[in-house]
This record gives sequence, C-alpha cells and structure tokens, in this order.
Amino acid sequence: MFGAQDDAHDLIQMPLGTAEGKGVRALNWRLFPVFHADHFGLFALVLDDACNRYDTDMVWDIQSAGERDELVDQDRLIEKLEKANNQLAQSEKLAAIGQLAAGVAHEINNPIGYVSSNLKTLAGYVQDLLRIIDAVDEAADIEALQQLKRALEYDYIRGDIKSLINESEDGLERVKKIITALKDFSHIDEEEFRFADLHHGIDTTLNVVQSELKYKADIVKEYGELPEVECILSQINQVVMNLLINAAHSIEEFGTINLRTGNEGEWVWFEIEDTGKGIDPKLLNRIYEPFFTTKPVGKGTGLGLALSYNIVQKHHGRIKVFSEVGKGTRFCIWLPIRQPVKLNSMTDNEMNE
Repeated sequence: MFGAQDDAHDLIQMPLGTAEGKGVRALNWRLFPVFHADHFGLFALVLDDACNRYDTDMVWDIQSAGERDELVDQDRLIEKLEKANNQLAQSEKLAAIGQLAAGVAHEINNPIGYVSSNLKTLAGYVQDLLRIIDAVDEAADIEALQQLKRALEYDYIRGDIKSLINESEDGLERVKKIITALKDFSHIDEEEFRFADLHHGIDTTLNVVQSELKYKADIVKEYGELPEVECILSQINQVVMNLLINAAHSIEEFGTINLRTGNEGEWVWFEIEDTGKGIDPKLLNRIYEPFFTTKPVGKGTGLGLALSYNIVQKHHGRIKVFSEVGKGTRFCIWLPIRQPVKLNSMTDNEMNE
C-alpha cells in the first residue's frame, strides 16, 4: 500500500445523508492505489466522518477564554498583593514613626523649654531697661541715673541679653530642623521615581532618628561624591531609618555607627555599619522574613528589614549584609543611578530593532 497523497485533488468533500435521515454529514474520502501480487491495480477507498471530530476552533476558543480568565485572576491577585504590600509598608512606616514619637517630642521639648525660659528672663530684663529709660526724664542728675543702672545690674543684663537671644535662635532652629526633617521624611503618598540627592535623604533621616542614636552611638559620616539618583526618596529614607534604628538597638552600651557612600560606574552605594553585638550566622538567612525579629517584645515589629528588602528590589538594587558576632554588622545597599527602561514604554520601532 502506498502512503496517502497530500495533493489538494486527493482530498474531496462529499455530502452524504445520515442513516437517521437527519441532515447532511460531510465526509472526506481518499483513494489509495494498491497493487496485487498478480500486478493488476486496485484502489482502496477510505472515508473519514468529519462530524465526529472536535471543532478545533471551538477548542481553541475555550482554551483562550480559560487562559484569559486565568490571566485576569492573576492580575487581580497581583493587584491585591501590591495593595497589601503598600499598606504593610505604610503601617511599618507609621509604626516606626510611632516608636520615635517620644524621642522626637523630647528633642522638640528641650529647645522649646529653654526658649520659653529665656523669654521669661528677657521679659524681666525688658522691665528693668524700661525703668532705666523712664528714669532719664525723672532723675535729678546723672549720678542718680548711674546709681539706678548699677542697682539693676545694667552691664550684666546687657551681656546676658545677647546670649539669651542667640541661645533662643539656636533652639528654634533645632525645632525647625526637626520639623523639616519630619516633613521631608513623611512623604507617604510619594510613588514616582525622581532624581534626588541621596545625601540629603540620609541627613534628613538622621535628624528624625537623632533621639534614638545620640545616647547609643557616635555618628561618623564618610560621604563620597554622588550624582543625583533616580529613586523614590521617601522609601529610601525608610530603608536608612530601619537600618539606623536596628544599628542603635544592636549596641548594648555605647558604640559607633558609620555611614559611608560611594559611586561605581552606573551604581551608587551606601552602607551603615555598627559596633553592636552582631547577628548569629544561623539567623542571617532569616533576617528578611516578615515578622522575624530577635528583638524583645515591643522593641520591633519584625517588618523593618523585610520591607527594606522589598524597597531595594523595587528600585532594582541589591542589599548585602556582613556580620560577626561580638563585633558588629554592616549593611550595604546598591542602587542604579537610573532605573531600567520598562518594555511597555518602548516604541514598536525600538522593540523591533
């Protein structure tokens, strides 16, 4: 028997009635040449009932519809996960700010306290100065006026007023600095990548967490030259804050926290190193797990490093940790200067090149 021919004329559609007389059934038929042993030719007729076949177009439609439904479900799930992650990030940020609130209040109350005290002292000085001024018109002679000035300690008042005003200005500047840092730090709704000064972000965060750090460590800054970096600065500030607070909590008495920055090619990096107790090597592979923490109850949420890791991943960066028990820990974060171009933002011509 010869194999079936694939030419178009070998495949013929022929309508035949059904056995039940219920309409027309389309049949395909083929003739195959067969040569008998006595060398005379025969033909074999093969009929193919096409009606019993699956409608392939329908199958593909069903499959495509199923795939579309599956993709829609995946998109919805991804959207829900993204929203949950954003809410978790904001919750962690607010929780961290809540932990700092008492310290920040203390930082603000200190300068406000002595500014208020200075104003009361200045109010007394003003009254004394007004008495001297009023005495100019009433004094019988210059000697009486000089005697009043000596009695009210005019020379001391004159010197102390200058000190009180300078001290009050410094206090108000401290309050202004803290409030500005909080304002810059708490851009919760910021979600767009912009070019920003990374050093400004780090310094802003240092001002916010100063109350947590100043009694635990000396801050040593070793800044390199950095270009502006395309990032969501408020989120990078949150990473810096989480690492600084962790560094402070790891120091049992008093130590040092080093902040370093640098630039290599198309990348910038910053690292935070402490002289704390370090991390057990057995726990290093778990530090980015949500809700995992080695801190005492009430000291941390266990979300700081997990969210920091997610933020760095969102910025197409990487985070590395180096730690030795008893000597300290160093976290190093690398960020691209410019974010990768998304494929959906490319033109058709660019994609075809």
